[in-house]
Amino acid sequence: MRILAFSDLHLSRPAAADLVAASGGADLVIGAGDFCNMRQGLDQAMELLSGIPAPMVLVPGNAESADELRAAALPGATVLHGEGAEIAGIKIFGLGGGVPAPPFGAWSWNLTEEEAAALLAPCEGADILITHSPPKGVADRTSQGLSVGSEAVRAAIERIAPPLVLCGHIHDCWGERGHIGVSEVVNLGPAGTWFDVAS
Repeated sequence: MRILAFSDLHLSRPAAADLVAASGGADLVIGAGDFCNMRQGLDQAMELLSGIPAPMVLVPGNAESADELRAAALPGATVLHGEGAEIAGIKIFGLGGGVPAPPFGAWSWNLTEEEAAALLAPCEGADILITHSPPKGVADRTSQGLSVGSEAVRAAIERIAPPLVLCGHIHDCWGERGHIGVSEVVNLGPAGTWFDVAS
């Protein structure tokens, strides 16, 4: 399966146009959260992506809640938050939100580490784990050098060992890759990254 994945669109028209143009070659498009800004403009963000012909799997970021994303998602899109889906033989599990809570103010849609761990607990295995927030220690450093990733996400990766983990959230690490055991972790960013995943 040919997968085009991105995160942190933040209502960027140029990035959305590039994703739509590229998506003709995709079997699946994955969006790892933060489609809009500060809980505003989610419908507009979905409209920017409406030209994507491939099936989509989306997780909420901290810029939109799970309920908001489910309400705004394009027809046929699958929204995952604390749940999984199987698409063309590929097992995918998703978790959205800012974990742990970033210092962005009341608008940010966040989870505590304990809440994230509880939502990840039902996942017994996945080919792809999609989390808006990166795991602690991989692709999670701010421009000040602070490691701000999630302990709960890291623990889940160590437990279920998914071959591929897709995240975003920390803009300073867009495009960065690393490993936790056998799991490759990729902080996506809005440019779009291609993956070939065997079903």
